[in-house]
Amino acid sequence: MRRLLVALLVPCVLATLAGVALLWPGATPVPEIPPTQQVHGTVTTVQVADCSPGAGDRRCTGVTVALSDGPRAGRDLVQLVPNEPSTPRFAVGDPVTLSWSGANPDDAGSYQLVDFQRGAPLGWLAAAFALAVVVLGRLRGFAALVSLALSFVILLWFVLPAILSGGSPLAVAVTGACLIMFVVLYLTHGFTARTSCAVLGTLASLALIGLLGYLFTVTSRLTGLDDTTATLIGTLGPGVPIDPRGLVLAGLVIGALGALDDVTVTQASAVWELGAANPGMSVGELFAAGMRIGRDHVASAVNTLVLAYAGAALPLLLLFTVAAGGVTQVLTSQDVATEIVRTLVGSIGLVAAVPVTTGLAALVVGRR
Repeated sequence: MRRLLVALLVPCVLATLAGVALLWPGATPVPEIPPTQQVHGTVTTVQVADCSPGAGDRRCTGVTVALSDGPRAGRDLVQLVPNEPSTPRFAVGDPVTLSWSGANPDDAGSYQLVDFQRGAPLGWLAAAFALAVVVLGRLRGFAALVSLALSFVILLWFVLPAILSGGSPLAVAVTGACLIMFVVLYLTHGFTARTSCAVLGTLASLALIGLLGYLFTVTSRLTGLDDTTATLIGTLGPGVPIDPRGLVLAGLVIGALGALDDVTVTQASAVWELGAANPGMSVGELFAAGMRIGRDHVASAVNTLVLAYAGAALPLLLLFTVAAGGVTQVLTSQDVATEIVRTLVGSIGLVAAVPVTTGLAALVVGRR
Protein backbone atom coordinates (compact mmCIF):
# COMPACT_ATOMS: atom_id res chain seq x y z
CA MET A 1 0.00 0.00 0.00
CA ARG A 2 2.88 2.35 0.62
CA ARG A 3 3.89 1.89 -3.01
CA LEU A 4 0.37 2.88 -4.01
CA LEU A 5 0.67 6.05 -1.92
CA VAL A 6 3.96 6.90 -3.61
CA ALA A 7 2.47 6.18 -7.04
CA LEU A 8 -0.41 8.55 -6.31
CA LEU A 9 1.68 11.28 -4.70
CA VAL A 10 4.56 11.55 -7.17
CA PRO A 11 2.40 12.71 -10.12
CA CYS A 12 0.68 15.24 -7.84
CA VAL A 13 4.01 16.64 -6.66
CA LEU A 14 5.33 16.83 -10.23
CA ALA A 15 2.13 18.50 -11.43
CA THR A 16 2.38 21.07 -8.63
CA LEU A 17 6.01 21.86 -9.43
CA ALA A 18 5.17 22.12 -13.13
CA GLY A 19 2.31 24.47 -12.31
CA VAL A 20 4.59 26.66 -10.22
CA ALA A 21 7.12 26.80 -13.07
CA LEU A 22 4.49 27.63 -15.70
CA LEU A 23 2.63 30.18 -13.59
CA TRP A 24 5.67 31.79 -11.97
CA PRO A 25 5.04 35.56 -11.98
CA GLY A 26 6.82 37.86 -14.36
CA ALA A 27 7.47 41.56 -13.87
CA THR A 28 5.26 43.26 -11.30
CA PRO A 29 2.74 45.51 -13.10
CA VAL A 30 2.96 49.24 -12.54
CA PRO A 31 -0.34 50.68 -11.26
CA GLU A 32 -1.98 53.22 -13.55
CA ILE A 33 -2.79 55.33 -10.48
CA PRO A 34 0.49 56.31 -8.77
CA PRO A 35 0.71 54.87 -5.25
CA THR A 36 0.74 57.19 -2.27
CA GLN A 37 3.49 57.24 0.34
CA GLN A 38 2.63 56.40 3.94
CA VAL A 39 3.83 58.75 6.66
CA HIS A 40 3.30 58.47 10.41
CA GLY A 41 2.65 60.81 13.27
CA THR A 42 0.95 61.39 16.62
CA VAL A 43 -2.19 63.42 17.29
CA THR A 44 -1.37 66.45 19.47
CA THR A 45 -4.58 68.50 19.30
CA VAL A 46 -8.24 67.78 18.51
CA GLN A 47 -10.76 70.62 18.25
CA VAL A 48 -14.01 71.52 16.51
CA ALA A 49 -13.43 73.40 13.26
CA ASP A 50 -15.31 74.71 10.24
CA CYS A 51 -15.25 72.56 7.14
CA SER A 52 -14.06 73.89 3.80
CA PRO A 53 -15.93 76.84 2.26
CA GLY A 54 -19.23 75.83 0.70
CA ALA A 55 -19.78 72.90 3.06
CA GLY A 56 -22.87 74.54 4.58
CA ASP A 57 -23.73 73.68 8.18
CA ARG A 58 -21.41 70.68 8.31
CA ARG A 59 -18.93 70.63 11.16
CA CYS A 60 -15.49 69.06 11.10
CA THR A 61 -12.82 68.09 13.58
CA GLY A 62 -9.44 69.76 13.25
CA VAL A 63 -6.76 67.18 14.00
CA THR A 64 -3.19 68.40 14.51
CA VAL A 65 -0.59 65.69 13.83
CA ALA A 66 3.10 65.83 14.72
CA LEU A 67 4.77 63.97 11.84
CA SER A 68 7.51 61.52 12.76
CA ASP A 69 8.74 60.67 9.25
CA GLY A 70 8.37 61.77 5.65
CA PRO A 71 9.36 65.10 4.10
CA ARG A 72 7.78 67.11 6.95
CA ALA A 73 9.18 65.04 9.81
CA GLY A 74 9.28 66.98 13.07
CA ARG A 75 6.62 69.48 11.99
CA ASP A 76 2.89 69.74 12.66
CA LEU A 77 0.13 69.23 10.12
CA VAL A 78 -3.57 70.08 10.49
CA GLN A 79 -6.17 67.82 8.88
CA LEU A 80 -9.95 68.41 8.74
CA VAL A 81 -12.05 65.31 9.39
CA PRO A 82 -15.84 65.47 8.75
CA ASN A 83 -18.04 64.65 11.76
CA GLU A 84 -19.87 61.73 10.19
CA PRO A 85 -20.80 58.26 11.52
CA SER A 86 -18.51 56.65 8.94
CA THR A 87 -15.37 58.55 10.00
CA PRO A 88 -13.19 57.53 12.97
CA ARG A 89 -12.82 59.63 16.10
CA PHE A 90 -9.29 60.74 16.97
CA ALA A 91 -7.93 61.65 20.41
CA VAL A 92 -4.74 63.30 21.64
CA GLY A 93 -1.90 60.78 21.72
CA ASP A 94 -3.30 58.50 18.99
CA PRO A 95 -0.59 57.15 16.64
CA VAL A 96 -1.92 57.68 13.12
CA THR A 97 -1.04 57.07 9.48
CA LEU A 98 -1.37 59.61 6.67
CA SER A 99 -1.04 59.20 2.92
CA TRP A 100 1.11 61.70 1.01
CA SER A 101 0.40 62.11 -2.69
CA GLY A 102 3.98 63.08 -3.48
CA ALA A 103 3.07 66.69 -4.30
CA ASN A 104 4.39 69.76 -2.48
CA PRO A 105 5.20 68.52 1.05
CA ASP A 106 4.40 71.96 2.50
CA ASP A 107 0.86 71.80 1.15
CA ALA A 108 -1.49 70.27 3.74
CA GLY A 109 -3.82 69.27 0.90
CA SER A 110 -1.28 66.72 -0.35
CA TYR A 111 -1.80 64.70 2.84
CA GLN A 112 -4.79 62.72 4.00
CA LEU A 113 -5.39 61.25 7.45
CA VAL A 114 -6.31 57.64 6.71
CA ASP A 115 -5.97 55.36 9.72
CA PHE A 116 -4.52 54.48 13.11
CA GLN A 117 -1.15 52.77 13.57
CA ARG A 118 -1.73 49.22 14.78
CA GLY A 119 1.72 47.67 14.46
CA ALA A 120 2.52 47.45 18.18
CA PRO A 121 -0.68 45.75 19.43
CA LEU A 122 -0.73 43.38 16.46
CA GLY A 123 2.90 42.49 17.15
CA TRP A 124 2.13 41.70 20.79
CA LEU A 125 -0.87 39.62 19.75
CA ALA A 126 1.24 37.66 17.25
CA ALA A 127 3.88 37.06 19.95
CA ALA A 128 1.22 35.80 22.37
CA PHE A 129 -0.15 33.48 19.69
CA ALA A 130 3.31 32.09 18.89
CA LEU A 131 4.08 31.59 22.58
CA ALA A 132 0.80 29.74 23.17
CA VAL A 133 1.41 27.44 20.19
CA VAL A 134 4.98 26.62 21.24
CA VAL A 135 4.10 26.09 24.93
CA LEU A 136 1.31 23.66 24.09
CA GLY A 137 2.71 22.05 20.94
CA ARG A 138 6.44 22.24 21.78
CA LEU A 139 8.47 20.99 18.81
CA ARG A 140 5.32 20.22 16.80
CA GLY A 141 4.01 23.69 17.60
CA PHE A 142 7.26 25.30 16.45
CA ALA A 143 7.04 23.32 13.20
CA ALA A 144 3.48 24.58 12.76
CA LEU A 145 4.66 28.18 13.13
CA VAL A 146 7.39 27.62 10.55
CA SER A 147 4.77 26.10 8.23
CA LEU A 148 2.52 29.12 8.76
CA ALA A 149 5.38 31.46 7.86
CA LEU A 150 6.11 29.45 4.71
CA SER A 151 2.42 29.61 3.76
CA PHE A 152 2.61 33.40 3.87
CA VAL A 153 5.81 33.31 1.81
CA ILE A 154 4.06 31.23 -0.88
CA LEU A 155 1.07 33.58 -0.89
CA LEU A 156 3.17 36.75 -1.05
CA TRP A 157 5.88 35.55 -3.46
CA PHE A 158 3.89 33.31 -5.77
CA VAL A 159 0.08 33.45 -5.53
CA LEU A 160 -0.47 37.22 -5.39
CA PRO A 161 2.26 38.21 -7.92
CA ALA A 162 1.17 35.45 -10.32
CA ILE A 163 -2.43 36.69 -10.32
CA LEU A 164 -1.26 40.29 -10.78
CA SER A 165 0.92 39.15 -13.68
CA GLY A 166 -2.16 37.94 -15.53
CA GLY A 167 -2.24 34.28 -14.51
CA SER A 168 -5.56 32.47 -14.15
CA PRO A 169 -6.63 33.07 -10.52
CA LEU A 170 -8.14 29.58 -10.21
CA ALA A 171 -5.08 27.83 -11.64
CA VAL A 172 -2.75 29.92 -9.48
CA ALA A 173 -4.85 29.31 -6.35
CA VAL A 174 -5.03 25.55 -6.87
CA THR A 175 -1.30 25.33 -7.55
CA GLY A 176 -0.47 27.55 -4.58
CA ALA A 177 -2.85 25.62 -2.31
CA CYS A 178 -1.25 22.32 -3.31
CA LEU A 179 2.22 23.73 -2.67
CA ILE A 180 1.14 25.09 0.73
CA MET A 181 -0.43 21.75 1.59
CA PHE A 182 2.69 19.72 0.76
CA VAL A 183 4.91 22.08 2.74
CA VAL A 184 2.62 22.48 5.75
CA LEU A 185 1.48 18.89 6.23
CA TYR A 186 4.84 17.19 5.73
CA LEU A 187 6.78 19.78 7.72
CA THR A 188 4.29 19.74 10.60
CA HIS A 189 3.38 16.05 10.73
CA GLY A 190 6.40 14.36 9.17
CA PHE A 191 6.99 12.25 6.07
CA THR A 192 4.77 9.32 7.03
CA ALA A 193 2.10 7.19 5.40
CA ARG A 194 -0.43 8.79 7.74
CA THR A 195 0.43 12.26 6.46
CA SER A 196 0.37 11.03 2.87
CA CYS A 197 -3.21 9.80 3.31
CA ALA A 198 -4.18 13.25 4.62
CA VAL A 199 -2.40 14.89 1.67
CA LEU A 200 -4.24 12.75 -0.89
CA GLY A 201 -7.57 13.37 0.81
CA THR A 202 -6.91 17.11 0.76
CA LEU A 203 -5.90 17.02 -2.90
CA ALA A 204 -9.08 15.20 -3.91
CA SER A 205 -11.23 17.67 -1.98
CA LEU A 206 -9.41 20.68 -3.44
CA ALA A 207 -10.07 19.36 -6.94
CA LEU A 208 -13.76 18.93 -6.11
CA ILE A 209 -13.97 22.42 -4.60
CA GLY A 210 -12.34 23.97 -7.67
CA LEU A 211 -14.69 22.11 -10.02
CA LEU A 212 -17.88 22.90 -8.08
CA GLY A 213 -16.78 26.47 -7.48
CA TYR A 214 -16.29 27.04 -11.21
CA LEU A 215 -19.60 25.37 -12.06
CA PHE A 216 -21.71 27.36 -9.61
CA THR A 217 -20.04 30.73 -10.09
CA VAL A 218 -20.80 30.38 -13.80
CA THR A 219 -24.35 29.07 -13.44
CA SER A 220 -25.13 31.62 -10.70
CA ARG A 221 -23.66 34.38 -12.88
CA LEU A 222 -21.46 35.67 -10.08
CA THR A 223 -19.29 38.45 -11.50
CA GLY A 224 -17.02 39.05 -8.50
CA LEU A 225 -17.28 42.80 -9.11
CA ASP A 226 -17.55 44.05 -5.54
CA ASP A 227 -16.19 47.40 -4.35
CA THR A 228 -12.73 46.05 -3.49
CA THR A 229 -12.29 44.28 -6.82
CA ALA A 230 -13.52 47.32 -8.73
CA THR A 231 -10.97 49.47 -6.88
CA LEU A 232 -8.22 46.96 -7.74
CA ILE A 233 -9.14 46.96 -11.42
CA GLY A 234 -9.28 50.75 -11.50
CA THR A 235 -5.89 51.03 -9.78
CA LEU A 236 -4.14 48.58 -12.11
CA GLY A 237 -5.74 49.96 -15.27
CA PRO A 238 -6.62 48.17 -18.52
CA GLY A 239 -3.06 46.98 -19.06
CA VAL A 240 -3.36 44.36 -16.31
CA PRO A 241 -6.20 41.91 -17.05
CA ILE A 242 -7.83 40.72 -13.81
CA ASP A 243 -10.59 38.11 -13.86
CA PRO A 244 -13.04 39.11 -11.07
CA ARG A 245 -14.86 35.77 -11.15
CA GLY A 246 -11.54 33.98 -10.96
CA LEU A 247 -10.70 35.95 -7.81
CA VAL A 248 -13.87 34.58 -6.19
CA LEU A 249 -12.76 31.04 -7.06
CA ALA A 250 -9.22 31.66 -5.84
CA GLY A 251 -10.49 32.93 -2.50
CA LEU A 252 -12.79 29.93 -2.20
CA VAL A 253 -9.97 27.42 -2.76
CA ILE A 254 -7.47 29.08 -0.43
CA GLY A 255 -10.09 29.77 2.24
CA ALA A 256 -11.17 26.12 2.39
CA LEU A 257 -7.61 24.75 2.60
CA GLY A 258 -7.16 25.32 6.33
CA ALA A 259 -10.39 23.54 7.26
CA LEU A 260 -9.54 20.69 4.87
CA ASP A 261 -6.15 20.16 6.52
CA ASP A 262 -7.85 19.90 9.89
CA VAL A 263 -10.37 17.30 8.71
CA THR A 264 -7.98 15.11 6.73
CA VAL A 265 -5.20 15.02 9.34
CA THR A 266 -7.67 14.21 12.11
CA GLN A 267 -9.33 11.44 10.11
CA ALA A 268 -6.03 9.83 9.16
CA SER A 269 -4.82 9.99 12.77
CA ALA A 270 -8.10 8.51 14.05
CA VAL A 271 -7.82 5.49 11.76
CA TRP A 272 -4.17 4.98 12.71
CA GLU A 273 -5.02 5.04 16.41
CA LEU A 274 -7.90 2.62 15.89
CA GLY A 275 -5.54 0.23 14.12
CA ALA A 276 -2.94 0.55 16.87
CA ALA A 277 -5.54 -0.11 19.59
CA ASN A 278 -6.98 -3.15 17.80
CA PRO A 279 -4.56 -4.60 15.22
CA GLY A 280 -7.10 -7.27 14.27
CA MET A 281 -9.56 -4.82 12.72
CA SER A 282 -10.23 -5.36 9.01
CA VAL A 283 -10.25 -2.64 6.37
CA GLY A 284 -14.05 -2.49 6.47
CA GLU A 285 -14.15 -2.25 10.26
CA LEU A 286 -11.53 0.48 10.27
CA PHE A 287 -13.46 2.43 7.64
CA ALA A 288 -16.76 2.08 9.51
CA ALA A 289 -15.23 3.15 12.82
CA GLY A 290 -13.39 6.03 11.19
CA MET A 291 -16.57 7.23 9.50
CA ARG A 292 -18.40 7.29 12.83
CA ILE A 293 -15.71 9.66 14.09
CA GLY A 294 -15.76 11.57 10.82
CA ARG A 295 -19.49 12.27 10.95
CA ASP A 296 -19.10 14.09 14.25
CA HIS A 297 -16.01 15.89 13.01
CA VAL A 298 -17.48 17.04 9.73
CA ALA A 299 -20.63 18.34 11.45
CA SER A 300 -18.58 20.64 13.67
CA ALA A 301 -16.17 21.57 10.86
CA VAL A 302 -18.99 22.59 8.51
CA ASN A 303 -20.56 24.65 11.29
CA THR A 304 -17.19 26.33 11.87
CA LEU A 305 -16.81 27.15 8.18
CA VAL A 306 -20.34 28.55 7.89
CA LEU A 307 -19.95 30.72 10.99
CA ALA A 308 -16.52 31.93 9.82
CA TYR A 309 -17.95 33.12 6.50
CA ALA A 310 -21.02 34.61 8.24
CA GLY A 311 -18.81 36.47 10.70
CA ALA A 312 -16.64 37.87 7.92
CA ALA A 313 -19.74 39.05 6.03
CA LEU A 314 -21.67 40.28 9.09
CA PRO A 315 -21.77 44.01 8.12
CA LEU A 316 -22.92 43.00 4.65
CA LEU A 317 -25.67 40.79 6.09
CA LEU A 318 -26.82 43.60 8.37
CA LEU A 319 -26.94 46.01 5.44
CA PHE A 320 -29.11 43.73 3.36
CA THR A 321 -31.33 42.91 6.35
CA VAL A 322 -32.36 46.54 6.83
CA ALA A 323 -32.58 47.24 3.09
CA ALA A 324 -35.87 46.99 1.27
CA GLY A 325 -36.70 43.61 -0.25
CA GLY A 326 -37.60 40.12 0.87
CA VAL A 327 -35.38 37.29 2.07
CA THR A 328 -35.10 35.84 -1.43
CA GLN A 329 -33.87 39.14 -2.82
CA VAL A 330 -31.28 39.41 -0.06
CA LEU A 331 -30.00 35.85 -0.49
CA THR A 332 -29.74 36.09 -4.27
CA SER A 333 -27.97 39.45 -4.34
CA GLN A 334 -24.45 39.44 -5.77
CA ASP A 335 -22.50 39.84 -2.53
CA VAL A 336 -24.58 37.47 -0.38
CA ALA A 337 -24.82 34.84 -3.13
CA THR A 338 -21.03 34.89 -3.40
CA GLU A 339 -20.70 34.08 0.31
CA ILE A 340 -23.34 31.35 0.00
CA VAL A 341 -21.46 29.70 -2.86
CA ARG A 342 -18.19 29.91 -0.93
CA THR A 343 -19.77 28.39 2.17
CA LEU A 344 -21.67 25.57 0.49
CA VAL A 345 -18.93 24.57 -1.95
CA GLY A 346 -16.35 24.60 0.83
CA SER A 347 -18.65 22.52 3.02
CA ILE A 348 -19.18 19.95 0.25
CA GLY A 349 -15.40 19.68 -0.05
CA LEU A 350 -15.14 19.07 3.71
CA VAL A 351 -17.80 16.37 3.57
CA ALA A 352 -16.05 14.65 0.65
CA ALA A 353 -12.69 14.75 2.44
CA VAL A 354 -13.93 12.46 5.23
CA PRO A 355 -14.70 9.25 3.26
CA VAL A 356 -11.76 9.74 0.89
CA THR A 357 -9.19 10.17 3.66
CA THR A 358 -10.77 7.53 5.89
CA GLY A 359 -10.86 5.01 3.05
CA LEU A 360 -7.21 5.56 2.12
CA ALA A 361 -6.09 5.35 5.74
CA ALA A 362 -8.15 2.19 6.33
CA LEU A 363 -6.58 0.53 3.29
CA VAL A 364 -3.06 1.36 4.44
CA VAL A 365 -3.57 0.44 8.12
CA GLY A 366 -5.66 -2.67 7.43
CA ARG A 367 -3.08 -4.19 5.08
CA ARG A 368 0.10 -3.47 7.01
